[in-house]
Amino acid sequence: MKIRAARNDDLDAIKALLAESGLPASDVTRNLLPDFAVAEDADGSMVGSVGLERFGTNVLLRSLAVVKHARNRRLGGDLVAHAEDLARASGVGELWLLTTTATDFFSRAGYASVDRGTASAELQASTQFSQLCPASAVCFKKAL
Repeated sequence: MKIRAARNDDLDAIKALLAESGLPASDVTRNLLPDFAVAEDADGSMVGSVGLERFGTNVLLRSLAVVKHARNRRLGGDLVAHAEDLARASGVGELWLLTTTATDFFSRAGYASVDRGTASAELQASTQFSQLCPASAVCFKKAL
């Protein structure tokens, strides 16, 4: 598997992967792609995605998805590590995320469950926090 920066022509495939995975895709636009990465298999087919969404100094880890046939091969962890490396290289001190399905995965990856209300006003005003992720979603953060 190869992880690379997302390109503009990846947008439709990323959105399709997110939809197939039951994740929000309506707010994924070309403007976000510079902070997205995709994983490709040996044939060059997209098999995973992950993104960062920046709100000043607050950064949301989002859109982590892996196609079903490529799951349970550590690809999700590799994508998260890649996103963390990108965030760290750009001076980000901590990452935040919301999830309804991957609490165990993110706990194992070193993310701590926190009260959603402790997120900055910028994050709480984001589309992910305010519209797309239900109140039942677990909020996590990780210091880098």
